[in-house]
Amino acid sequence: MSVLPSEAIAEWNRLVKQIAEYDYAYYVLDEPGVSDVDYDQCMAQLKQLEADYPSLQSPQSPSQRVAGSIQAKFASQQHRLGMYSLDNAFSDEDVMAFWQRIHSLAPQAQPSFCAEPKLDGLAINLTYENGCLTHATTRGDGVSGEVVTANIRTLHNVPLVFRTHSPKGVIEVRGEVVMSKRAFQALNERQVAQGQKPFANPRNAAAGSLRQLDARITAERQLQFFAYAVGFVEDVSILAATQTGVLKQLHQWGFQVAKEVSHLSGVHALLAYYEHIQQQRDQLAYDIDGVVYKLDDRALQQQLGMTAKFPRWAIAHKFPAQEVWTTLEAIDIQVGRSGALTPVARLTPVSVGGVMVSNATLHNADEIARKDVRVGDTLVVRRAGDVIPEVVAVVAHLRPDHTTPFVMPTECPVCQSAVVQESDKSVHRCSGGLYCPAQKQRALEHFVSRKAMDIQGLGGKVIEQLMASGLVAHADDLYRLSLLQLINLDRMGEKSARNLLVSIDESKNTTLARFIYALGIPEVGEVTAKSLAQHFGELAPLMQADEVSLMQIRDVGSVVAKAIVQFFAQPHNREVIEQLRLLGVHWLPAEKVDGAIGSAVMNKIVVLTGTLSQLSREEAKAILEQLGAKVTGSVSAKTDLLIAGEAAGSKLVKAEQLGVEVWDEASFIARCISPLKDQA
Repeated sequence: MSVLPSEAIAEWNRLVKQIAEYDYAYYVLDEPGVSDVDYDQCMAQLKQLEADYPSLQSPQSPSQRVAGSIQAKFASQQHRLGMYSLDNAFSDEDVMAFWQRIHSLAPQAQPSFCAEPKLDGLAINLTYENGCLTHATTRGDGVSGEVVTANIRTLHNVPLVFRTHSPKGVIEVRGEVVMSKRAFQALNERQVAQGQKPFANPRNAAAGSLRQLDARITAERQLQFFAYAVGFVEDVSILAATQTGVLKQLHQWGFQVAKEVSHLSGVHALLAYYEHIQQQRDQLAYDIDGVVYKLDDRALQQQLGMTAKFPRWAIAHKFPAQEVWTTLEAIDIQVGRSGALTPVARLTPVSVGGVMVSNATLHNADEIARKDVRVGDTLVVRRAGDVIPEVVAVVAHLRPDHTTPFVMPTECPVCQSAVVQESDKSVHRCSGGLYCPAQKQRALEHFVSRKAMDIQGLGGKVIEQLMASGLVAHADDLYRLSLLQLINLDRMGEKSARNLLVSIDESKNTTLARFIYALGIPEVGEVTAKSLAQHFGELAPLMQADEVSLMQIRDVGSVVAKAIVQFFAQPHNREVIEQLRLLGVHWLPAEKVDGAIGSAVMNKIVVLTGTLSQLSREEAKAILEQLGAKVTGSVSAKTDLLIAGEAAGSKLVKAEQLGVEVWDEASFIARCISPLKDQA
């Protein structure tokens, strides 16, 4: 391998640095420092140099921003730190209550706040190692997101390398990818000119553009990234002590930060900032849906910590919901998985906050009667953020002549079975049960869902095909499917069919709580299913229980108890359950919560790691929870116990460093599972 000339290396470094500065001035500062001709000439010189010396090419080169290959799909990656959403405030009173909570939690402090616009885009986490961009992921579900590194690299205001001193180790930069109003308008003009459907709003366009499998398409869409926080930081000492200080650091490192950021003291200053930004909303280059207040002192942020869902030290003050008028064209009835009939308003399409709306929820017959909603009426429709549009009121003076009050149908619109109204609720329900096609498909979709039997590869379209072909009518039919039957379905190849059969077979090994939840008993959600499993320990006593005994259980009231008894009283439900058991669906016995009393893990915080040979991770977690333990995903100073299977890695090392008690699988079985079997 030939040695690169020092002159070539020096020239490459000069050009890379020069182009990075040009990008920073143009895309971040909005102050172009060079003409387009000079910029293009500089880039051409860099590309020629890399063509002459291919070994100079690196991911940090601005010539490599747009990848040439097309991805097959986006991989998923877990975040080092969860990407939490913010609690919302919708009124001045909500903000004052937030202020009071801060004072009650930290009475000795005199807090100030960092306030900034709440950008309406797509949250992104950027990972830098030694100052170089290595990964980019979407927020996803807050725990893990999709890897969109190639697409993020096409954004010119995302630095590939930090401008100023590159911190050692890993640092995550978090922010929002948005599309400016001007870029959105230009994109939609191109869409229409090409005979394609225009995007509904800039947020939708930004999300769709960032998730293009071909990064070259993303590059054409003129997306922008605004940094607003840091996530995981390997060396915390490099960060400023305040949120406003961190934002200044991010700007110095080369990131674009909202110009409207302010440092404020006093609740009245927060409210005044909200009013100011709301007045400026239409003049901003990008869409926002509120403002965000964050406690400025980062040490105090750590002190206040998090709730189960939100940080206690921050809140989003949302702008008022936007309302429009439109006409009610029809009221349709949707039949849900449990047979509940839900009225849906079909509207003359109208734009609400930049989103075209043609449907709105009407909740139930009582709500329709209360608002006196009739077909032909002019309605006030509201949409706040991503919330489903709702009908606020009827514009009574515009009501046409000869309208009639809405009446709930007496027959199911899907199967024509009788509709019954529950005595203590406004819910109307189809009595067709498992015989109603609408309920059958939704029941099967629920049965195979991730939190139920978790049969991967069995989505709604496949279930629809299986039902249409007569192969599946009830849940037990899924376990009778053959390879030949599956490969005869449309768009089902042999490999997919084999994978599906494996997933179906693996689902037979489940937990009682999952199975109860999978049955789709009306009113029984995931939490209630777990309580029932813990109380009864097996399915048979649950099926025989009466309402009085059921109401002694946590999470079970009279309505839930009645629904459970009615479900198990139906012969066809019992038949399906019996067939499922005969076909091999099973779970570990003796899950009764009584075993938690005096158990070896009662009230302990436990972490599982490595591979267990005798049971799945999910089964082990279920047993631990039944014995009164709290199972978490990471080791910390608060962890009481680590259960380590084969190939335990970094969690075991950290547990040993912290002095956390460690069990192997044999110890876990001896101390937890064996006592349960002895009690059975």
